[in-house]
Amino acid sequence: MASNQRAISRLVAQAGQMLLAHGAESTLVGDIMRRIGIASGVNEVEVALSANALVVTTVKNGHCITTTRSCADRGINMKAITEIQRICIMMEKGILDFSMAQKKLNAISPERYNRWLVVAMIGLSCASFARLAGGDWAVFWMTFLASACGMIVRQEIGHRHFNPLLNFAATAFVTTLISAQAVNFSIGNLPTVVMASSVLMLVPGFPLINAVADMLKGHINMGIARFMMASLLTLATSLGIVAAMGITGIWGWMS
Repeated sequence: MASNQRAISRLVAQAGQMLLAHGAESTLVGDIMRRIGIASGVNEVEVALSANALVVTTVKNGHCITTTRSCADRGINMKAITEIQRICIMMEKGILDFSMAQKKLNAISPERYNRWLVVAMIGLSCASFARLAGGDWAVFWMTFLASACGMIVRQEIGHRHFNPLLNFAATAFVTTLISAQAVNFSIGNLPTVVMASSVLMLVPGFPLINAVADMLKGHINMGIARFMMASLLTLATSLGIVAAMGITGIWGWMS
């Protein structure tokens, strides 16, 4: 019985670890972990979450097992989160037992979009913001170029596993250096819009949304931790932008 409960505890902990690593909100993480545990046959599942770790306790026939897992950031990936939710539902319906669920959980491999497709879509999204802000087609294409180049830098730095704060600062610096040339050479009708729009890809929207959601649902510590990380990313982006503006002497919309 104890070995069976240990296996269930590992399954529950692994599911929670993967959910946190891929950006799920805290309420969802705790809910899925409890549902998987109950569906596996334990009587009770207690979960405690922190910014980079989780603690889970399973109770079966009065016997408790507690385990702790560290949770490294693996990047936002909703497909992985959806796959874990699907496993949970299949267990609740009796389609999977905990051993089959463990195999399916181990088989989850976060899929990534083609990097060049991401570069193109980021460029188009930032360029579209520039167009909506009143820029002409010259502003549109200059914004596309600056943001696409910035995204390539971001991907390359991320691929080498540098600190995310350094990544955001370097990306903002390179993107602003390129977009500042629109002002330098008076490209388009609103060249300053290029500088403002091209760095919008660095807004940490998902962490900020999760931070607010966590705090509203009672996970205050997690919400504060996520909000602080999002704030640090915003600060790093700002430092990169200001550094590039200082080097070029072009202050864009701030002048």
